[in-house]
Amino acid sequence: MFSLLVAGLLGIAIAPGAGDTSNTFYVRPDGGSADQCDGRRDVAFSGGGHHRACAWRHPFEALPPGGTARIKGGDTLVIGPGSYVMGMGAPGSDKLERCRKDWPWDCHAAAIPSGPSAGRPTRIVGAGFDQGCRKAPELWGTQHASVLLDLTGSSNVEVACLELTDHSSCIEFHNAPQPERCNRDRPPYGDWASTGIFAADSSNVRLNDLNIHGLAHDGVRAGRLRDWTVERVRIVGNGWSGWSGDVDDKGSSNDGRLVFRNVEIAWNGCGEKYPGSQHFGCWGQDNGGYGDGLGTGETGGDWLFDHVNAHHNSQDGIDLLHANASAKIAFRNVHAEANAGNQIKAGGTVTIENSVVLGTCSALGARGLDEVDRCRAAGNSISLHLAANAHDAISDSVVEGEGDCLIGLECAGDGCQNASATVERNRLRGGLRKDLKSANKLPCSVWVEPPLRGADVEFTRNTLHTTRALGCPDGISKCADNRAQ
Repeated sequence: MFSLLVAGLLGIAIAPGAGDTSNTFYVRPDGGSADQCDGRRDVAFSGGGHHRACAWRHPFEALPPGGTARIKGGDTLVIGPGSYVMGMGAPGSDKLERCRKDWPWDCHAAAIPSGPSAGRPTRIVGAGFDQGCRKAPELWGTQHASVLLDLTGSSNVEVACLELTDHSSCIEFHNAPQPERCNRDRPPYGDWASTGIFAADSSNVRLNDLNIHGLAHDGVRAGRLRDWTVERVRIVGNGWSGWSGDVDDKGSSNDGRLVFRNVEIAWNGCGEKYPGSQHFGCWGQDNGGYGDGLGTGETGGDWLFDHVNAHHNSQDGIDLLHANASAKIAFRNVHAEANAGNQIKAGGTVTIENSVVLGTCSALGARGLDEVDRCRAAGNSISLHLAANAHDAISDSVVEGEGDCLIGLECAGDGCQNASATVERNRLRGGLRKDLKSANKLPCSVWVEPPLRGADVEFTRNTLHTTRALGCPDGISKCADNRAQ
């Protein structure tokens, strides 16, 4: 108060946070260690001296495993072009306690420090992040590293223009013999890492222009999130799941606004050959794996999936079936195809509009997925659990499939009192399964679970082609202006 009074008498303006400064640090392969360079200039280490004005040689210099970050909240770390090994074998890792040969999974970057506010995030970005990200630098995990980037407790953060992967074809815990199954028994473990990004208790985060692929377990494992935006991100070919929402036994429910825009989630639950990127070894839950493209446990939140392409995942494409009654989930311009379970499944209050949902749930048989894991959960293309007082709507979309039904409407576990649903202006087309000679039953258009019958469920102005019945589905309260082809 005294300083503000003096400043006022002297006519000096003091802006809020005037003493706060944010710095930019640089990493490049020809940089130096933290003892050799201060990281503040995008130039190579020329040799000799200490703390010279030059770039660091590796992201571990900024986020040392097991140590305190050398950048602070609100700073920017720009990672230059190149390939950076993340784990045992990284420059200087032989001197780090967390990078021991008998305990190498802890050899990963320290948690990213939180930015001071949503408007002043800490940024971990590849060079060119602000110019279209034409060539993202590669961060690749090795020797059983548990994660590449850690956002535990990290809020007000932006991660952009990076490729996160490993240099192995293996899948962790796979039921097939090596090389499909990663070596976890004895060092050296090989050039694989479990997870690309781990996050918990994290808010106000943006993930932009990322290519997360080929990890041995999950592309992203993240829960207890609030207000995240994921944009122009590819999550492909990770051995267990693309985005797993279960982080620990404390619960993983999310809230706030969770936006996925221009995102591809594909081939998860399958291995990715290195090099070459061919997908193989697909496995699902009934054979010990998992395979959701994106899946969560119980969660709240206001979710938006806009121009998301979820395809060829070995279980469900997008699984938010355990969303609670407070959750709101919108699918707009979503393409979901060839996932081995349901293409889209969700609870809470759900809208699906202007989307293409193609339930070719047997497609991954060609990539080794066992018959028992194909078309699981009845293979319905869309499965919704209506919550009490919720109104779900599916409109202006193409829905095709070869499972039991194209659309399944069921009651949420805690009841669906006063729930309602509208299915209107959709093109609904069924087909026979091609992988089983005995599968000669066409899918129904809409199935309404008996506890929902009598609720306000409308089925209007739809076009039906080759479904099990071309008339009004059972349990519909209003059925009008539909057309069979």
